Amino acid sequence: MTLNKTVIDLAEELGKQLLQKGWSISCAESCTGGGIGYAITSISGSSEWFQRGFITYSNEAKKELVGVSEQALIEHGAVSELVVKQMAQGAAKQANAQMAVAVSGVAGPTGGTPDKPVGTVWFGRYVDGNVSAQVKRFEGDRHSVRAQTIEFALQYCLEAL
Repeated sequence: MTLNKTVIDLAEELGKQLLQKGWSISCAESCTGGGIGYAITSISGSSEWFQRGFITYSNEAKKELVGVSEQALIEHGAVSELVVKQMAQGAAKQANAQMAVAVSGVAGPTGGTPDKPVGTVWFGRYVDGNVSAQVKRFEGDRHSVRAQTIEFALQYCLEAL
């Protein structure tokens, strides 16, 4: 995977701010398949503020690794506000981290529906006990959607610091 300068700069800044607070971050990733963790660990010294991430591509992984409820998956689907909130909260809890980011989306080219078209990505964020979520719709092919998701996830975390 090749990271652009913006992603590297965002990951570096995230690390600096987390270190200043004495915090660590975790991530629970579906559509990015570990890309956020890859971006973070591309920064030298990131082990001081990143200990673990979770690739929760399947619904089973979401339930087993970060505690997403079966009910949330059935009623809302994996690409939903409730699920990414549960993913973020679970990732923070499992990693004993003060911050976590979670992503679940439709990277394409298949899998889109009228209410969740290709490019739809939900972001969940856990910050010191508070959980929030945001949805974005990205344009482009699978690679582009995933790259935009990684970049936005890092920005989304920085906004909270």
